[in-house]
Amino acid sequence: MKRIIPAVLSILIPAAMLFTAIAMLPHAESKSENISSEKVNSKTEEVTECSETIKNKNEEREQEMIGIWVPCMCLDMTGTNRSESAWKDKITKIMDDVKAFGTNTVFFHVRPFSDAIYPSEYYPFSHIISGKQGKEVDYDPLKIAIETAHEKGLSFHAWINPLRVSISALPDKLSNDNPINKLIDENGDSMTIVCDGQTFLDPSYSEVRRLICDGVRELVRNYDLDGVHIDDYFYPTEDLSVDSIEYKSYKASAGDAALTQQEWRQQNINSLICGMYEATHTKKGCKFGISPQCNIENDYKMSADVRTWCSENGYCDYICPQTYVSVNHPLFPFNNFAETWRKMTTAKGVRLYFGLALYKAGSNDDSGTWKDTDDNLKREVSYIRSIKSDGFALFSYEQLSSDAAKSELDNLRQVM
Repeated sequence: MKRIIPAVLSILIPAAMLFTAIAMLPHAESKSENISSEKVNSKTEEVTECSETIKNKNEEREQEMIGIWVPCMCLDMTGTNRSESAWKDKITKIMDDVKAFGTNTVFFHVRPFSDAIYPSEYYPFSHIISGKQGKEVDYDPLKIAIETAHEKGLSFHAWINPLRVSISALPDKLSNDNPINKLIDENGDSMTIVCDGQTFLDPSYSEVRRLICDGVRELVRNYDLDGVHIDDYFYPTEDLSVDSIEYKSYKASAGDAALTQQEWRQQNINSLICGMYEATHTKKGCKFGISPQCNIENDYKMSADVRTWCSENGYCDYICPQTYVSVNHPLFPFNNFAETWRKMTTAKGVRLYFGLALYKAGSNDDSGTWKDTDDNLKREVSYIRSIKSDGFALFSYEQLSSDAAKSELDNLRQVM
């Protein structure tokens, strides 16, 4: 990646040297040797300083995370014979594409619907690979994906949806060994939250949180992962009636010390996040990251306590808000969100990345501001670098070959 060395440095130093030489002209004979050595020393210092600047900038670039999300839709084996060779072909193309673009990290969907694209003790095999949830294949798709990524020098973060079971009739049929058929409370009800045709595991149950954390331990124990990653699926609704029975049970046991229902929900999510963080860290060097919505008000409506995650240790190693807005968004311009998250992320060692909306490139989204200019992503990357962020990620892989995104991508490449 390229950085331009400031021209000011090369202008000011020679000017200073010239001023010194002129001032010393009356003593030219007696000082000629000193002037000559001063010039040589000054030039040496200038070269050394410029070399050090280049070195520092290169180190910054090497440390910068440049990632891309690879969602489960990109992994669907429909239309293939679902064989190992077909999977290897798909994965090789994906990793070649993201490497060629200049990314160094993939956030790879491994658990989309309380199922898994790998053999698991806790979750059924995903229909994304086999065509039917619970039906396995005779190879390990995740192992192949990780090995292929690492062969190409890419970091691999396993992206999971901890609570999501189904949305919009996906999957069309859940297997008998899906967790919702095992997680049954004392009244015979499933430990889930159902709303608007969506089903989620209910994080108020310790059994649910334990399952999810056990699943993370399984992942980091069995696979050579660089990280575990979750996105923004927390409580799916503000409607307090969907878990009113569970809250009443909690309130009866907590008595006068009971939290409000919103506070209780937030505590449940924080407990889950802490558990996942600890489970991830059972593997040395493995990082745990969260990608919440960029609108903090929306996060709190979902019981995502993002301010705590950013300001206190023990919740995450990196935060990557989904800043999916344009530079000139009429209500929520990108720079405003970026600055808010920069100021909020204060916990020692917690890195700040920004998720960028490649999927909006060339669209009419954000009041048409993605059509007004084709350098949103380039300007956003330049801005987050200026405020000392640690990297960025694009959503998503699908748009790397999109005609609508071509101009945005071409401009983005100029700063990569």
